Amino acid sequence: MLYTPIKFRNVELKNRWVMSPMCMYSCEDGLANDFHYVHYGSRAQGGTGLIVVEATGVEPRGRITNHCMGIWNDMQAEKLQKIVEFVHKNSDSKIGIQLAHAGRKGSTWENKQISVEEGWETIAPSPIPYHPTERIPHELSAEEIKDLVQNFKDAAKRAVNAGFDVIEIHAAHGYLVHQFLSPLSNVRTDEYGGSFENRSRFLLEIIDAVNEELNDNVALFVRISGTEYAENGWDISDSVELAKILKEHSVDLTDVSSGGNIHGAKISVFDGYQVPFSSQVRNEAEVKTGAVGLITSTQQAEDILNKEEADLIFVAREILRNPYIAVQGSFEMNEESFFPHQYLRAKISS
Repeated sequence: MLYTPIKFRNVELKNRWVMSPMCMYSCEDGLANDFHYVHYGSRAQGGTGLIVVEATGVEPRGRITNHCMGIWNDMQAEKLQKIVEFVHKNSDSKIGIQLAHAGRKGSTWENKQISVEEGWETIAPSPIPYHPTERIPHELSAEEIKDLVQNFKDAAKRAVNAGFDVIEIHAAHGYLVHQFLSPLSNVRTDEYGGSFENRSRFLLEIIDAVNEELNDNVALFVRISGTEYAENGWDISDSVELAKILKEHSVDLTDVSSGGNIHGAKISVFDGYQVPFSSQVRNEAEVKTGAVGLITSTQQAEDILNKEEADLIFVAREILRNPYIAVQGSFEMNEESFFPHQYLRAKISS
């Protein structure tokens, strides 16, 4: 299964390994640089089916830190295009980008909120800080929400023009879209708050706007938190219901993570701890899903796919440790995977 191709729209992935988006905190003014060129290029040389570029701000306030990546201007998109072109020219990997807005969890460094002078005023659906010691975020007006939808649409247009194969909307981990989804961080009384339908509205407006910029050669993923591990908060039944709606809005895959919105939430962490969320969403909503969370071996990944718990395997820390996990896994399983022609003398271990 791991080395079986899979197609989303016209985008065919050669295998089911995905490099999960992970912030590198290494940009100035949101611009990708030589580090990112090597970082993402090396994973393509390792045979990864899909590489997803880290959470990328759709506006300056959308970043988590001053050193996060952005795609709110053309110069940023041009830097990213060089990475895309390298991946396409020198591998058979596809490459995606995660479009994001940090909301109330922005303007930080080393997990601590920095001053407005060093950073910026944060925004949120409701004036509720992530941590009680943080300043109260600005509550968005309906008009400001519409502007943010346009920011996502503009960012998607730049990403398509840069040549990305997949766009992923970040609606997880307590960032802005997730803040709207959760009844614990969204206590609005207008059309963007209250009911499940209203709390989902912001995400669906983003998806519809982004889809206007896509075509059959660019697939659309959405990352969600399957649960936020909090009483009366967003839970797995909400995620199943949302995934059904996402499918109706032409979302090709739901990437299922968890947590991040409620400070101090108690999470039991173990190998594959988020896979059951992917499995439940996949099988109850009848959608394609990605599994992520302490997946560290080829056999573990293969078992997840064989049990029909996910369609893609998103790997994070393990692919930082080993950029060649995909091609090395193919050696273990006697499967075919991309291997740089420059390295062919090392293809068979002896």
